[in-house]
This record gives sequence, structure tokens and C-alpha cells, in this order.
Amino acid sequence: MASEREKQHAQPGKEHVMDPTPQFSSSDYKPSDKLRGKVALITGGDSGIGRAVGYCFALEGATVAFTYVKGQEEKDAQETLQMLKEAKVSEAKDPMAIPTDLGFDENCKRVVDEVVNAFGRIDVLINNAAEQYERSSIEEIDESRLERVFRTNIFSYFFLTRHALKHMKEGSSIINTTSVNAYKGNASLLDYTATKGAIVAFTRGLALQLAEKGIRVNGVAPGPIWTPLIPASFDEEKIKNFGSEVPMKRAGQPIEVAPSYVFLACNHCSSYFTGQVLHPNGGAIVNA
Repeated sequence: MASEREKQHAQPGKEHVMDPTPQFSSSDYKPSDKLRGKVALITGGDSGIGRAVGYCFALEGATVAFTYVKGQEEKDAQETLQMLKEAKVSEAKDPMAIPTDLGFDENCKRVVDEVVNAFGRIDVLINNAAEQYERSSIEEIDESRLERVFRTNIFSYFFLTRHALKHMKEGSSIINTTSVNAYKGNASLLDYTATKGAIVAFTRGLALQLAEKGIRVNGVAPGPIWTPLIPASFDEEKIKNFGSEVPMKRAGQPIEVAPSYVFLACNHCSSYFTGQVLHPNGGAIVNA
């Protein structure tokens, strides 16, 4: 899957230096105007799953805004911005890239305000940003690391949703990225796994809260997907064997996950789905 040169020594990971590059598009994907006229905000949209989701959303007719880590992901963000401009339909507005640290409420409010000032509303919110760090023992996870992971991985979901809801109406959709780790556990990613479990509970509770408003809330729990998070998190041996543990015996690509988000964002495809989680994970059986 990967070689030693692909180990990255800091987060966030960088997609433009990965070899092989994650696949965010496919000639087999055939858009059909599923999201025409919609405005979507995607966190962590510069690379990996977020990039693929943005690309598919643009093909389906949506106007796309995405966030990326300020001072860290400019090259990936600019490449994604150009891809989205080339993919968008003529009626959609130009995509927007917003640099920020989503771990703080005031930053999340500013992101929502920028999107609404530019596009007037938010129809689809994709809470997707995440970070993870391997630790062999709970004793190695100190308070500052725990807070950092929780701020990015779950606090931001609360903050963004709270502010975005003011600009969402009946028929809107919220989709949260959780993980297969929330269902099977992961001994070396304990804090990350805890946040992903929290996202599942957040998704279910929020779906109940917003059902009467006609706003659907669902999640996607990817398995081993080849994204910048992987070479930035694991050692060379784990990178080399990444994905081999699932029945399909390989890592998935972002484009294999993105259609799950399209399905959940599209009202005529998933109007009876709320509080649910989809599992593109290479065949791992989970108690959904």
C-alpha cells in the first residue's frame, strides 16, 4: 500500500505529498443533479474524505464551502478549490475555502457567518474534521492532548451545528463523520475512538431533537480509508499493511466513501433516514 517515504511526521497530514495519492474521483461516478441548488459546508474538506465529498457534491450541483487548518494545509486547500471550480455546474456559485481552527466556538461561528454572508444559507452541513495520535497506553494521553483531540473531533461538531442551525430549514441535512473504531474499539487510538463514539451518540440524539423541524441527522463510519490522516498517524509498518485486516484485504479510497454522503444529503434518496450511520468499511461486520 505504501512505502517508508510516505510516513509524515506531523498533523495534519498533507495529501499533495502522498504516494500513492488518494483517489477523490472516479470515471465510474455518474452525477444526476441530486444536490442542485444546495449549499454545503464541509469541515476538513481540503483533503481525504472531505475532498472527495466536496468533489461529488459539486458534480451533483451543490455550491461548496470547506474548511482547512490555517497555516498548515494551504497547498491542499488551493488544489481542492481549483478541482471544485472545474467540477461545479454553471448555476452553482464559486466554491469557498476557509482557514480556521475549528476547536473553538468563536471560530466556528465565523465560518458559518462567512458561508451565510456569501451564499445566504446552509442546506447541508458535513462535520468531518478530525485528528488522531497513536498512544500505547492511557497513561500517555495527558490533559492537553485529550482536550486537543476532543476540541477538533467533537467540540467542533457541537459548535458548528449550533451556529449553522440558525440558517438551516426544513429539508436540510447534517452528516457527521464517525469511524468503525466507535464500534470495534482501537487500543492505540483511545482518545480518538472515544470522540468517534461520542459522534455516534451525538448523531442519534440530535436526530431526535431535530426530527420535528424536518432536518435529518445521520452519520458515516468509514473503515480503513487511504487519507492523509494515515501516514501522519502511523509507523511505516502499519502504513504498509493498512487495510489488510478487513475482509476485502485493502484500504478503501475516499471516492468509495463519498457517495454515502451524497445519498444522505439527497432528500429524494434518503428522506426516511435520520439517526442512522452508514458503514463503508471493506466488509467489517459491526453492531450498527
